[in-house]
Amino acid sequence: MKRRTFLAGTTALIVLPSVPVFAQEDIKAVAREAYIYTYPMVKNYLTMYQYALEPGGSQYKGPLNTLVSIARVYTPEDTAIITPNSDTPYSFIVFDLRAEPVVVTMPPIEKNRYYSLQLIDLYTNNVDYPGTRVDGNGGGDFLITGPGWKGEVPKGIKRVIEMPTTLAIGIVRTQLFSSDDLGKVKEIQAGYKAQLLSGYAGTPAPDAPPSIDWMPISDELMVTNYWSLAAFLLQFAPSYPGDEAQRENLAKLDIREGVTWPGADLSSETVALMKEVPVATEKEIRDEAARLTDSSKIFGTPEFMKGQYMTRAAAAQGGIYGNTVQEALYVIYAFDAQKVLLDGKTGKYTLTFTPERLPPVDAFWSLTMYDRPKQLLVANPIDRYLINSAMLADLKKNDKGEIVLYLQHESPGPELESNWLPAPAEIFYVVKRLYLPRAEALDGRWAPPPIEALP
Repeated sequence: MKRRTFLAGTTALIVLPSVPVFAQEDIKAVAREAYIYTYPMVKNYLTMYQYALEPGGSQYKGPLNTLVSIARVYTPEDTAIITPNSDTPYSFIVFDLRAEPVVVTMPPIEKNRYYSLQLIDLYTNNVDYPGTRVDGNGGGDFLITGPGWKGEVPKGIKRVIEMPTTLAIGIVRTQLFSSDDLGKVKEIQAGYKAQLLSGYAGTPAPDAPPSIDWMPISDELMVTNYWSLAAFLLQFAPSYPGDEAQRENLAKLDIREGVTWPGADLSSETVALMKEVPVATEKEIRDEAARLTDSSKIFGTPEFMKGQYMTRAAAAQGGIYGNTVQEALYVIYAFDAQKVLLDGKTGKYTLTFTPERLPPVDAFWSLTMYDRPKQLLVANPIDRYLINSAMLADLKKNDKGEIVLYLQHESPGPELESNWLPAPAEIFYVVKRLYLPRAEALDGRWAPPPIEALP
């Protein structure tokens, strides 16, 4: 449609388009850039919605601004997060910081156990990490604010952390040493708390923010209703410095904060062309994610990720909520040493650690199995989803003192089953995680051993 404007003092009718007119290929090019820019937000909102905005859903954890702990590690039944870790029982909180900040309490814990609160903005950038690496294990109260908050900080707050977006997520990881250690982890999780600042400080609560009709989202709606979701989320995500061109792209497509998409001024032809973009561009992002081999340059702070829109999208697709490299380094194995896809239907594989090549960490390491199509943990007859450093004493060594892990669908036999990481009977990948990696892992002096195909 066209907007009609009368100029004062004339009788002429001037017709002005409210959004630019593009050739078909121009629309698709602009929409492609807009999709890559907004994809991490929409992907992030999918998890937030399932965790905090869909009561009764299979993945629901609790209301907004409520910290909920899961006193177990992840299994194949957990499907809201792709490529999840199964080393550390999780605690979660989805923040709505529009009205006031939230105070999160981390309890003091023993010195040899790792824990962290990963604070992630709506764009999927890692903003901060209260916990072992940054603050030690002494615990404390951390004030989490929305962008530009200028209120009074009460006594007792250890640090103030400003989130760049009003919708955000926090993920707490608590190291589990063994199955016998779960009781202690539950005690620690009981000490994690979240409360609104007014409740913490005993002050009057501010006015409630405007009510939100939270848009439903699912994997299917991320295709069929993508642009409406992207437009909806802009109200929670102020533009970063340097994002001006991306926001101009969105405006060209009538994707604006506070405006329902598609607007009346967007032609049906443009709407139809834009709806073709998500499928093709999501495949492009998947292909980019499939080429990733480690996490050293794909997760980080807003400053670190500035301008890296495709990298951020690929990281969100391949392993959303991955840690900043100083917190954890991920080595992604999708191919064997001969550059052939890992396939549990046709292949059997080994990964060998010599005593000198064990992953160098100050916390712990693990190797976790995922099926490639769904990017989730793999159900198997022994309920083993990973092998980690806490299991070293139970792993068998060969006559050279090496630990040989067996990655295959069928058991390698009773004598070797302790070293078996079960694979699906299909294409798979594994991720090696190094929590608090040492300098030699970060600067390349340590190199991860390859996965070898058995003849």
